[in-house]
Amino acid sequence: MEKKNDKKNLKQEGKEMKKAEGQEKTVTEENTTAQNENAGAEEIEEIAPAETETDKDGMDVEDSEKKIKELEDKLAKEKDDYLRLMAEFDNFRRRTSQEKLELVSSAAADTIKGLLPVLDDFERAIKALQDSQDSSAAKEGTELIYNKLMGYLKTKGLAVIESMGKEFDTDMHEAVAQFPVEEEDRKGKVYDVVQTGYTLNGKVIRFAKVVVAI
Repeated sequence: MEKKNDKKNLKQEGKEMKKAEGQEKTVTEENTTAQNENAGAEEIEEIAPAETETDKDGMDVEDSEKKIKELEDKLAKEKDDYLRLMAEFDNFRRRTSQEKLELVSSAAADTIKGLLPVLDDFERAIKALQDSQDSSAAKEGTELIYNKLMGYLKTKGLAVIESMGKEFDTDMHEAVAQFPVEEEDRKGKVYDVVQTGYTLNGKVIRFAKVVVAI
C-alpha cells in the first residue's frame, strides 16, 4: 500500500516538474521574444534618427547655399547701384562746374564787351592828340589811362587782333571797304583798320573792321 502511494506521489511530482519546466520554457521564450522586439525597436530608433539627421543636414546645406546665393546677388546689385550713383554724381559735379565756369566767363565777356567802346574812344582821343598842337601832358595822361585799362583787361584774357598789313582772314576780320593798290604783295591784305578787333581767351568777341587792298 505504501509502495503504491510512493509511485503515485513520484508520478505526481514528475507531472508537476514537467509542467513547471513547460511554464519556465514558455516564460523564457516570451522574454527572448520581448528582448528581440526591444532590440529591433532600438535598431529602428537608431536608424530612423540617423536618416532624419542626414535629411535635415542635406536640407540645411541646400538652404544655406540658397541664402548665400541670394546674399551674393543682393550684394552685386547694391554694388552696381553704388557705382551708377557715383558715376551720376561725378557727371553732375563736372557739369555743374562747367556751367559755373561758363557763367563766370559769360559775365566777364559781357562786362568787357561793354568796355570796348571806351577803348575805342581812348584810341580816337590819342590819335586826335597826336595830330593836334596841344600840350604833351594831355597826350601822355590819356595814353597812361588807356594803357592801365588795357593792361587790366589783358589780365582777364582780352587781346587785340593785330590786323594792319596782315592777310585778310574771315575768322578775324570784317571787310567794310576795298582799296585798289599797285603793289602785288599788298593785294589781299589789310590796308587800313577802321575799328580794332578783340579776342577774349582766344575767342573773337568783336571782329576787326578793315579795308582790304585789291
